[in-house]
Formats: sequence, structure tokens, C-alpha cells
Amino acid sequence: MENQLKAVALSIRSLSMDAIQKANSGHPGLPLGAAELASVLYGNIMRHNPKNPGWKNRDRFVLSAGHGSMLLYSILHLAGYDVSLDDIKNFRQPGSRCPGHPEYGYTPGVEMTTGPLGQGLSTAVGMALAESMLAAKYNTPDFKIVDHYTYVLAGEGCLMEGVASEASSFAGHNRLGKLIVFYDENHITIDGSTNIAFTEDIAKRYEAYGWQILRGDMYNMDEIEKLTAAARKDPRPSLIMLKSIIGKGAPTVAGTAKAHGAPLGAEGIVEAKKELGLDPGKDFQIKPEALEFFKNKQNHFSQLEEEWNALFEKWAEEYPEKKKSWDEDFAEGGVSPARLGNAVLPEYEKDTSLATRTASNNALNAFAPVVPNLVGGSADLQSPNAVALKNAKSYSPDTPDGRYIHFGIREFAMAAICNGIQLHGGFRAFCATFMVFADYLRPALRLSALMQQPVIYVLTHDSIYVGEDGPTHQPVETLASLRAIPNVRLFRPADAEETAVAWKMALQRTDGPVCLALSRQNLPVFAKEDPDWKHTVECGAYIVRKGAEIPDITILATGSEVEMALKAAELVPEKKIRVVSVMSKELFESQPEKIIETITGCNKGNVRIVTVEAGVKAGWEGWTKSPKDNFSINRFGESGPAKLVAKELGFTAEKLAAILK
Repeated sequence: MENQLKAVALSIRSLSMDAIQKANSGHPGLPLGAAELASVLYGNIMRHNPKNPGWKNRDRFVLSAGHGSMLLYSILHLAGYDVSLDDIKNFRQPGSRCPGHPEYGYTPGVEMTTGPLGQGLSTAVGMALAESMLAAKYNTPDFKIVDHYTYVLAGEGCLMEGVASEASSFAGHNRLGKLIVFYDENHITIDGSTNIAFTEDIAKRYEAYGWQILRGDMYNMDEIEKLTAAARKDPRPSLIMLKSIIGKGAPTVAGTAKAHGAPLGAEGIVEAKKELGLDPGKDFQIKPEALEFFKNKQNHFSQLEEEWNALFEKWAEEYPEKKKSWDEDFAEGGVSPARLGNAVLPEYEKDTSLATRTASNNALNAFAPVVPNLVGGSADLQSPNAVALKNAKSYSPDTPDGRYIHFGIREFAMAAICNGIQLHGGFRAFCATFMVFADYLRPALRLSALMQQPVIYVLTHDSIYVGEDGPTHQPVETLASLRAIPNVRLFRPADAEETAVAWKMALQRTDGPVCLALSRQNLPVFAKEDPDWKHTVECGAYIVRKGAEIPDITILATGSEVEMALKAAELVPEKKIRVVSVMSKELFESQPEKIIETITGCNKGNVRIVTVEAGVKAGWEGWTKSPKDNFSINRFGESGPAKLVAKELGFTAEKLAAILK
């Protein structure tokens, strides 16, 4: 078997270097340097079934060092996943299942999109957390139906990025023992030796996080199996540090930074093939022993799943209520429509005044009992974000059945972990922080959007009305920057009633993340002239104040500024003014032109549009004929009581009324 695994490793090196050379682009260093690990991992260690990459109890593998994507594509092809040799030959070309970095949804067997260093490891923490939570929920004394591991391959770059530190600290604290990280210890980055910037003692660092540390040789496959077995026995997450040589087998670049991110070149390819014992005149060589090895493994892989299926069926017969809950937990997006329909949303009297963050908590706790797989928490801001779950335990190593997650002050890791929970399946994840700190988690939010994962981001304290905390906490530019990310849907509800509907719409979304922008300050529940507004707002906007069939002016306002727009309209009785609440700008702008024109009134006349939002005007310019009609805040805020800050900035109903006049 050892010779067959060596043939697999050699085939990985062959496919990787030739695919990168043919594309004239890519990163050969890692595939050449870590081929043995991939061979033994997919050949002997992992429980997986190439014929069914979505098997729920499979072990997960995350290539955190996503630049080395050809390592993953090569082993997926050899192991029998639906990745063809033609796909590999078209590496980094449009339409290929082998894009430059692994992308979730493109390639069977790819568990997540990686490439932004550190996020793969951090998201894998979320996968391991989800496994722990799901096991606590569904395993019984007589049936262990949730029992799998999450494996990660990370390099120096991943461990340098701050998000990996955040997530690793979280994993150690929560004793996520089914998380096993292999560290490709080659001491090389793009600029050269890691000694120029990275000399810390990684083992001591991870020991301090509460991890088990194991050491070995990347090229001793028997040792890797033994180290992995030891990692499985320990209740702590494990870091297996494997000494390696970047670009191993390519004598022109091995052990140097030149191996990292460029093809070997024609001469380098020839020298590598001579060194490795391959035919220098042939491309994309696969050793017959490698194919034979995985061909003989297919029945074993299928049997692993069949045995689990039989166990699952017995469990389902014994626990039919749990089986019903399981099926609902694994509905698309993690929320079954039937469950959503059982929620009784809070109702509010007109002129009731409360912050939309408070109304958000009311809505969250209306959905939580009927959507029991709704899990999440905040970055140490449970009370300010108003995301406490009533009658719910917090997750901990001793209470893995807890639903509320204390992420600590780790916004970036929090979002990455939620991506992992969502990708794992069985849950719907939410996380929360102050809106201004969305800047800390933005790269993970971007991956939520890219991977089409419906994580819900609760972002409170959404404007200058934060007040005394001052400009560092007043997110004047953040609304625009969040909207700029493709496939992010931002809801900024204007009152408590809208907030309940926003939560429902967020939970109904299955193909991307939702950001809920919520106020710190109290806002009145206002009358809505559209009697069908709860349906109309699904377009992203609806008419609050009609003004007239053909208005002179239509105000497009969001969030807390809808109240301001209504007050300003009353101050200008000589004009027919319509007020539209735009709860989701990007959703509204995606509607057919007829719907947009009907809501704004532009279908019946030449209507002047004025936009109102407590933030920069970026993104609103296309709605108005004059820049003066974008009533906005294009500077940083001030420290002081909210109303005084607004007055200082000239952001008042009276100032808006002057524009309307």
C-alpha cells in the first residue's frame, strides 16, 4: 500500500506542475511540497465517499492555503470525485471545475471557497463547532449518527493572519477536539524565508490556546497516520506540525520562494520530471498504481456511507420525532418554511417608541422557538446588540447543546465561524456586532456572499445617533460599503413593525447573507398608508405617506430617517410629498421598472426625488437630478447627545424641509 500511496503522491505532483505550466499561472510550491499528506488523507485517513460528496457524516477537508489549489484538484480527480482530467487541463480557465482558488459550488469535494489566507482554518472551526452541536442534539446512547472530523491544511500565511489567531483561540477554549489542522511547515513565504517577519514559537502559541501539538515529517505517511490517530484521541483541537520542503521534487526551485507562485517553466518542468522519475516528454502523467489504489478503494468508501445509512435508518425508526426535526434542520438555507409559518410575530400600537435593535430581539425570540436550529451570538455585545435568546443555554464544552454562542471580541472569526456552521449544514447562523465594526468582519461577509451562504449579520448602532461614543463608533460610510458587496442584502428597518418583517425576510433568504442595520435610539411606530405594506416591502420599499396620486416630490428614506422625512413633509404643506421607506435599497433597485415607478410615483409625472440617509451619499446619486437632493452626511460625526450631534451636522427635519421647499 505504501508504494501505491507514493504513486498517488507522484501523480499529484505530475498533474499539478503540468496544469500550472499549461495555464502559465498558479502556485506549484504547495502541491509539490504536500502531496504525501493529500495521498494518505484521502486514501487512508478520511471517511468520505467520492460518489456522494454531500454525505452528511463525511469528514471535511479544508485547504486553507487555497493558493495550492492544484493539490486539491489532483487528489479529488485521483480519488474518484467528479473532477475530470480535462478539468485539470483547463486549470484557471473560464468554465473549468478547477478555478484559480477552490470555490464552493464549482467543484465536487470542495467544502468552501479558500484563498484569503486564514479564513479556511477559521471557517473550519465553525464546521467543527457545528459537528459538536449537531452531535449533542441528535446522538443518543444507542446511536452515534453524528461523528466526523474536520481536517485543515494551513501554511505560514494562514497562521500569520489575525483571523486564524482569533478562531484558534475560540477553538481551544471550546475544546473542539474533532478539529485537526496540519501545518505545512516549510518556512517560506512569497518574500523569502519566514525569518524575515515570522519567528514566533508557533507550538507554544497553540499550546497557550489549549491545543494539542504534534510534530512529524510531511514525507512519512505512516507517521502522519499515527499522528492523526493520536489527534483523534485527544479532547483538544490538534495542530500537527509537518516539516516540509516547498516545491519538493523540482530542483530549480525547491526550498525557495521561487516555488511559491509561478510556473516552473519549461526547463524547470523537465528537471523536475527527471528528478521524480517521470518521462520528461509527457504531460499529465498518472501512475497506474495510483488509479488502481483508488479504484480498489471505491467499494470501501461506498461501504462507509452505506453502514452509516443503515445506522441512520435504525435511528430514524427508533426516534421518529428526531428524524422529523433533522429533515427540517437540513432544509435549504437551514430554515424550513413550515417552521417559519408557525412564528407569531410581535405587534405594535401606533406611536409605540422603541429602538429597532429592541424590536429585533422581539422578532428573534418569536422565531427562535419555532426554528430550533437557529443559532448564533455576538462579539461580546449580547445586551447592546439585543441578541439574547430567551430560555436558551450558551454553547460550551460542557453544554454543547447550547444555542447561544459567545464569540468573544473576535468579529472576523465570528463571521468566519458562522460561515462554517452554515456550510456544515443543519443550522441557520446569525452573528452580531456594532455596525462600525463590520469593517473587522468584512472579508468573511464577502465570502458569505461569494459562497451564497445565508448568514444573518445583526449590526446595531447604525448611525450618528450612537451619540456620545463619537465618530469612532458612528458608521457614516458603512451602509454604502456593505451595499457595495455583490449579493449582500442590507435591510434597514424604520420602525418595530418593519423590523419583524425584516427578520422574516432574512430567514426566508437562502442564497446569500443579510445585514440587519438597527438603531440604538428609540423610533416611533408610524402609520402606513399602504394597507398591503407587509407584502409590498418584499420589493424592498413601500409607500408610507402617499401625498397624492402624482406627487411633486418623493422622498426615499431608510431606517430612522423615515421618521425625519415624515416630519419634514408636514413642514412643507404647500407641496404634495410622498414618503417611501426603502428598507432594502439593493432589493428595491432590482425590481422591474414598473414597480419602481409605481412606488415612487414617477409613472404618472415628472416627480422630483429626494433621498435621505444618515450616511454618505454614495450609491444614491443616480436617484436624483441634483446632488443637493441627496440629504446625507459626508463627513465623520461628533461626540455628544444624539440630537445635538444631528443638529451640529445640520441633519434635521427642518434642514430637510428647507431642501424640499
